[in-house]
Amino acid sequence: MTQKATALHSRKRDLTLITTHVNADYDALASMLAAAKLYPDALLVLPGSQERNLRNFFVESTCYLYNFVKVKNVPLDRIARLVLVDTRQADRIGTLSQLLEVPGLTVHAYDHHPDSEDDVKTDYQVVEPVGAAVTVLTEILQKKGADLTDDEATILALGIYEDTGNFTFSSTTPRDFEAASWLLQKGANLNVVSNLITRELTPEEVGALNDMIKAAVKFKASGAEVVVSEVSCERYIPEFAVLVHKFMDMENLDALFVVARMEGRLYLMARSRIAQIDVGRIAKAMGGGGHPTAASATLREMTLVEARERLAALLHVHINAAVKARDLMTAPVITVTPVTTVEEAHQKLSRYGLNVLVVARGNEIMGLIGTEILDRALHHGLGKIEVSEYMERNVEPLDGDVGLDQVEEAVMGYSQRLVPIMVQGRLAGVITRTDLLNHLIENPHIPEYQPEPGQDQGKLRRKQVKGLMRERIPREILEVLKTVGLTAQEAGYKVYLVGGSVRDLFLRSPNLDLDLVVEGNGMDLAKKLARRLGKVRVRTHKKFQTAKLIFDDGLIIDVATARMEYYKSPAALPVIELSSLKMDLYRRDFTINTLAVSLNPKDFGLILDFFDGLRDLKGKVIRVLHNLSFVEDPTRVFRAVRFEQRFNFRIGKFTEGLIKNALKIDAFKLLTGDRLFHELENMLLEEKATDCMRRLGELNLLEVYHPKLKLSDKLEAILDSVEQVMAWYKLSFLTLPTRPWLVYFLALADPLDEAEMEQLCARLALAPRLRREIKEMRAQTLKVLNRLQRNQLSPSKVYDLLHKLKPAYQLYIMAKARQEWAKKAVSRYLGNMTKVKPLLTGDDLAGMGFDPGPLFKEILERVLAARLDGEVTTKEDELALVKSEFGSYLEKTV
Repeated sequence: MTQKATALHSRKRDLTLITTHVNADYDALASMLAAAKLYPDALLVLPGSQERNLRNFFVESTCYLYNFVKVKNVPLDRIARLVLVDTRQADRIGTLSQLLEVPGLTVHAYDHHPDSEDDVKTDYQVVEPVGAAVTVLTEILQKKGADLTDDEATILALGIYEDTGNFTFSSTTPRDFEAASWLLQKGANLNVVSNLITRELTPEEVGALNDMIKAAVKFKASGAEVVVSEVSCERYIPEFAVLVHKFMDMENLDALFVVARMEGRLYLMARSRIAQIDVGRIAKAMGGGGHPTAASATLREMTLVEARERLAALLHVHINAAVKARDLMTAPVITVTPVTTVEEAHQKLSRYGLNVLVVARGNEIMGLIGTEILDRALHHGLGKIEVSEYMERNVEPLDGDVGLDQVEEAVMGYSQRLVPIMVQGRLAGVITRTDLLNHLIENPHIPEYQPEPGQDQGKLRRKQVKGLMRERIPREILEVLKTVGLTAQEAGYKVYLVGGSVRDLFLRSPNLDLDLVVEGNGMDLAKKLARRLGKVRVRTHKKFQTAKLIFDDGLIIDVATARMEYYKSPAALPVIELSSLKMDLYRRDFTINTLAVSLNPKDFGLILDFFDGLRDLKGKVIRVLHNLSFVEDPTRVFRAVRFEQRFNFRIGKFTEGLIKNALKIDAFKLLTGDRLFHELENMLLEEKATDCMRRLGELNLLEVYHPKLKLSDKLEAILDSVEQVMAWYKLSFLTLPTRPWLVYFLALADPLDEAEMEQLCARLALAPRLRREIKEMRAQTLKVLNRLQRNQLSPSKVYDLLHKLKPAYQLYIMAKARQEWAKKAVSRYLGNMTKVKPLLTGDDLAGMGFDPGPLFKEILERVLAARLDGEVTTKEDELALVKSEFGSYLEKTV
């Protein structure tokens, strides 16, 4: 027995724990809920991260009513019985497998997988050859005559439908149909199942194959035609190798390499029919392996872009070049040190007539600093800041003996504008793009396949997305966009669809927030469109050369004249000047928001990508366009976090470094409170508001709002609790008014005392009325919470405490309460008590002889309390209560 197992055995064990396999799917989750009906006092634990499709309002709110706990909160030393569902293998339950080493532990299992040598030894098990594990448990519940709610029946049905592929998999049995039938009788909602269930694989495979064919690029290597392609799939496709093989057969290819992103992981599949291309060697260099004709690799810790570039470099090895880096380099090298100031570096650039300098400490290459960044930094008064704060850090030097392939990869693939060359550990020279291009013009060496550059801003890429627009944009709106393009062409203008709606086309996310940019006169185009379309109102803003088209059906289209921005000072609002489309896009926050789709008839649906927005969408990266982006507008930091969490992207390493720099120089101090609050409110309204706050904490950005706000276990716990409460609330009480952002805001400010809360509200420039509300209601809310947690109260007492609070504060109590009875009290209040009303009315009281006045209110409040507490159920009961307790008032009036 291990030391850890001995420690677990040292205390009295009296709890049951239900768990399943890591990467839980709907069948696993449904099986856990079903098992909880058999073991009602058990703890439920997901051993790892559940699949993404479990993160759903319906699923989370249903699970909220069960005793789910996180792995880190499980009292392992008290577990007496372990219940396994949908697995019997120790290596599939994560860290909970350590429990299996404890002597005397009772193990129960419910499974549908065949027996295996690796199965855990159990004391009791039910294993049946059916299509889903939850079928096994459903049969047991049916025999026991168990009672299920509609939501529970729906979750269980969801598990059966998913694991049987909607009853199409060969593993499906008649018993699965019978179990589903019983669940339907118990109230399972097939509309919910239909919305959540995993679709059949065949359409996914067809879509993936189609994307693979469209993305294919051919080039020559070793005298053969090689095809490289890539595809991104939300879900893992088990038969992906079949798709690669089918593509090979369809096109009769010599060699095929496919980089695929599935479920956030990258894979390489490679096939070859010719001896001179050994795909096994290439796959091995990528971390995998295989045979000369068939190989694969799982590409760990790589983005899609990095994988593509790495593959291109390996393929390029097949073209041997005699030219070495030392033959192309320019020497000597002009350098600056990391502590050189912006002002000094700018002077050195001017003195030598250069566009970029190497930043080095001796022979250690630290980065590059160029004219554009230095000019802008000086403009913002940052001349005394060290260049290390704004230099490009992603710089890889090369050895002087490397071949032309590696030089080309660095300059073209990784988009280094300048590559330092080392000879015997000494900085001996540099190679610029000009050096390389001059050589290539004389000695062509570029294959047809070229990886997209890393940060080659301004190199225009074009792609036709007309089909995608037809698929994703409603037909009537697509017709409006075509009319926009026709009207622009007739006026001699060019017009483009830009911004979030273009980004979300590729993310398969609905977005009808339409923004147009016009190379011409935006206001004039808007007026022409209004006349042409009819039933459209126009609002213009002459200063910014913008207009808004407001349609009768609620559609709004923003029209702007192409413009550029510059900032007079850090954190200031931008000054606008007319410009071109490219400069208009350059002023935007992140590369993924810089895509533009032409609407003119000649090239309708042609996407223009100046700044590698498509590459970053595929790589799921949030990246700014230039190094001073967060200095000029610090609110972009919060938008970076919001987009990162919303889209499940990641903030690029260099961009994250710029965020830290913005904190270091306190770029946020000049932001007005209303701009800070606007960004905070937007994050708190996100579906992943808790994840946004957690990320702010990781980046030390919570302190921007108040120095006392820091990420802690306690703060994370209350934010997680709010997320669960809000999911439950949205599902159950859609008609009740509330302010979701305020519930999260109260949780975020939970560590602050009254004075500190006042400071936070002042920093965010909240409206005086809202500040007064928060101050008064928060104090009252904490008193109510303390009273609810002291002991269980009658329904009327709960009503009396809660009805004076607004819904956001009631939900905050539900999230913050530690006692389960306090949570349930708020739940009952919101779910039932607010609907309870006396049957007696003021007219009834007047008819009984009572004089109108304050007494009416007192009587009706007493009747309501009696109804809440079950003292009365009928109108006659209420009349009797009034006569009994208030009859003396009638005697006085007589």
